[in-house]
Amino acid sequence: MKIQKRTIFIPPLIVLIALSMLCCTPKEQVIFKGVKNIVVDLGSDGKPVLKGDVYFFNPNKLKMKLKDVDVVVLVDGAKSAEVKQHLNLPIPAQSDFSVPITATLTLKEGGLLNTVFGLLGGKKYEVVFTGYIRIGVHRISIKVPVSQKQEIKLR
Repeated sequence: MKIQKRTIFIPPLIVLIALSMLCCTPKEQVIFKGVKNIVVDLGSDGKPVLKGDVYFFNPNKLKMKLKDVDVVVLVDGAKSAEVKQHLNLPIPAQSDFSVPITATLTLKEGGLLNTVFGLLGGKKYEVVFTGYIRIGVHRISIKVPVSQKQEIKLR
């Protein structure tokens, strides 16, 4: 008899746990708002370093954590950098938040001489950010797509 009682109570317990997990997941995806404060400087090794702040909005009533940033940076159509950062940043509920990114650029297509002249002459580049961020809520992770296109001028 005890075995039968346990089998009767196990399915409702599983359903209750599943429902409680669904109640704690975000109702809406985090919204990608854009990339700002884009700066390209020369790093200590002489390679251009791209820095910027990626802005998002959390429309949910839940606090979350930003776990990963995985973004590919295309400069003038060529893959020039990849941002892979593993983070554990808190995301406040129903508010904007930003994530600082840093990537070393490899501008191979134009050659070193064209890159140097571009740096000195203030050449404009079309920069495209594509990829995703991973958000964590109560041990559940969600991917949020990132797609942004901007024109920047090296200084």
